[in-house]
Amino acid sequence: MERYQYTQPNEELNRPEHNIILKGRKQLEITGVKHVESFDNEEFLLETVMGFLAIRGQHLKMKNLSVERGVVLINGKIIDLVYLDDHEGDKAKGFFSKLFK
Repeated sequence: MERYQYTQPNEELNRPEHNIILKGRKQLEITGVKHVESFDNEEFLLETVMGFLAIRGQHLKMKNLSVERGVVLINGKIIDLVYLDDHEGDKAKGFFSKLFK
């Protein structure tokens, strides 16, 4: 007789994977994206499973967005990638929303 033991699922294991792949500072692939907060040709603000991510660059274009899979592809010259702490998230949203009006 086989025995099976039930274990509680680990929250870390259930969280979608978050990766960033940067190819030659010209193509950026991000997984684990929950929401695209705002974007223009110089800045993107993404909500990821690991917190808010701000991307700065030149001539940025969203090449592909798959909400179901949580994948975003961005082309352009990537200058800066910055994670914003959770406690700074509201400030960041306010800052970026003023910037993109």
